[in-house]
Amino acid sequence: MNNGHFTYLLRVRYSECDAQKVVFNGRYSDYADIAVGEFMRAIWGDYNELLNAGFDNQVVSYAINWQGPAHFDDVLACEVYAKHIGNTSFSFSVDFKRVDQEQTIAQAEIVYVMVDASTHEKKPIPAHLKVLLEKGASGMVVNHAGVKL
Repeated sequence: MNNGHFTYLLRVRYSECDAQKVVFNGRYSDYADIAVGEFMRAIWGDYNELLNAGFDNQVVSYAINWQGPAHFDDVLACEVYAKHIGNTSFSFSVDFKRVDQEQTIAQAEIVYVMVDASTHEKKPIPAHLKVLLEKGASGMVVNHAGVKL
């Protein structure tokens, strides 16, 4: 399951499925946002610490591609890693897989820009945060699915 990336586990709930009995496409945005939020918590700590330091980040681009469906009660492994780290922006890739399979069923790429917490104007990513983004949280698994690993 984990190839060295941070992994967030979740179980698909019935209400997240559409009339075709697969996960509704819009839910992947929710899943990716939660997974990336947990990744940032793992590497940066509490979000309020970032705000208190005068920084925030905003999504400026979100893209997703699907290769297959997820269904009710599937346990998904959302593997997160930093794909690009620039001066003011950074991007994450989120690979969605069933916990017991290696096949990617969807992949999201989310681009963030670092901003001033008060003015929301772009700011360079602080050096210490860049280091943490580069280091990542390899091998860490956050389990909200009730699965014992």
